[in-house]
Amino acid sequence: MSNEELRRIHGFVSGRVQGVGFRYFIQQTANEIGITGWVKNTYDGKVEFMAEGTEGQLKLFQRYLSRGPASADVRDLTVDERTATGEFQSFHVRF
Repeated sequence: MSNEELRRIHGFVSGRVQGVGFRYFIQQTANEIGITGWVKNTYDGKVEFMAEGTEGQLKLFQRYLSRGPASADVRDLTVDERTATGEFQSFHVRF
């Protein structure tokens, strides 16, 4: 992590985002960018995520979230900022 301040975002992605490899696409993307946190499916058909990184990393991450893999159809992305805790060591898929 650079000297830039650690930030945290939490949010949901909706559309055709389950059963299309979305969580694994996001995990791979987060690991390539250097973001920590998690991603999981919700019972109502959305994908939920929590991510920590620098402002620049999180902006790039949100661009990927808004597109998803080629098989996805992202309809909405909602994001809110939270206080970063530094609790995550990696980015993983939650079940």
